[in-house]
Amino acid sequence: MSDKTEHPELPQAFAALGVRNSVLKGLAELGYITPSEIQSLLIPKALTGVDLLGQARTGTGKTAAFGIPILCGAEKGRGVQALILTPTRELAVQVDEEIRRIAKHTPIRCISVYGGQKIRGDIIALETNPEIVVGTPGRVIDLLDRRMLWLDDIRFMVLDEVDRMLDIGFRDDIRNILTRLKGMRQESGEANSSGAPQGHQTIFVSATFTEEIERLARRYMREPVEKLVAPGADDKPTVENVEQGYYSVQPWDKYRLLRALLKQEQPDLAIVFCRTKHGAEKLANSLTHDGISCREIHGNLRQSKRDQVMKGFKHGKFDVLVATDLASRGIDVAGISHIINYDAPEDPEVYVHRIGRTARMGAGGKAFTFITREQGDELTRIENMINMIIPPLTIDGFEHRQPPEQRGAPVAPPPVAAEPTVSPKNGMRLGAKMPLRRRRR
Repeated sequence: MSDKTEHPELPQAFAALGVRNSVLKGLAELGYITPSEIQSLLIPKALTGVDLLGQARTGTGKTAAFGIPILCGAEKGRGVQALILTPTRELAVQVDEEIRRIAKHTPIRCISVYGGQKIRGDIIALETNPEIVVGTPGRVIDLLDRRMLWLDDIRFMVLDEVDRMLDIGFRDDIRNILTRLKGMRQESGEANSSGAPQGHQTIFVSATFTEEIERLARRYMREPVEKLVAPGADDKPTVENVEQGYYSVQPWDKYRLLRALLKQEQPDLAIVFCRTKHGAEKLANSLTHDGISCREIHGNLRQSKRDQVMKGFKHGKFDVLVATDLASRGIDVAGISHIINYDAPEDPEVYVHRIGRTARMGAGGKAFTFITREQGDELTRIENMINMIIPPLTIDGFEHRQPPEQRGAPVAPPPVAAEPTVSPKNGMRLGAKMPLRRRRR
């Protein structure tokens, strides 16, 4: 009987892409019905074995887009056949977990390897003979150098979020790994030890395609390389289905405002972003002291503690996660209802990444940003990037206070400027009040 035998309970839209029956069963149990745009583009092409560049925004199902073809092509007991590189430990764990869930009804095994923990655990995991390894570049190179991980049987090489890997300094590590694979491809002859065709398939997945990524593709991919761009992936960054707003506040009032906002919104799951590790730790301690169900994640925590925090957040054991940007990279948790920028980001792209952690896969979400008088320029840059005016908000009954040294005098809320005049042809809404902003000279 064919592996693609139709079954009424299986997602036929995925079956039509060429996905095998055992993988369809896992998709059905996870509630997959219709492929996302990047999945519709990438899965059938990947199943043909060609090298691919896939561009799509975060939260559009990229992991399944490359994970499904790997599960369809990997064979049990033939060594490590797929290597997936990710920019962060958190993303490595999440990719590993998602592939394991999809692979539930297949014999294929997946593990994740990453720094920040003793390498002995990774070596033990590799001794179970997995077919798929997900890892950060530095740890993968360490295992290769120790001869604990071999590339002889690799048939699938995936770089997930390659743009971010380059941004945070993995350029040399990526080239190191790809050069090793390229050398093996040239020496492999007609087939490798697993009987796979000469060479391996390489897939780059990214939210953006820079000239540097194009150069990597030209150097390490086989021609012809197909570039697949999900609709809207190369548009000006924005996040649909996210209700956005900002609160004008002075630094000494931010904590009171946060408490009032959490009381008003009653979020199911919320991430509160801080700029610094010290700030995140201090804020989490204050919230916990005041009875808020809260944990923190930042670079000062041991990896085991960060894993424990993320596991608790995914399972809803607490409502509020206080995070720094670096520690939060790769967070992909279903059901995040609120993003609160306690410290407004200086970089507009960071804002887009932050609020993109809510409203995943068409769901709704809210994103609120605290803006002080000195941060008008930051707000303007964010609005220019997302091509919309972020409306000002207030909380009923919340009264702004004077600085501690001036208390006792009458207090007025932080001033706002006159209504901006923005051309409708730019796609911006007229009439929103803005905080005072410094003008560039």
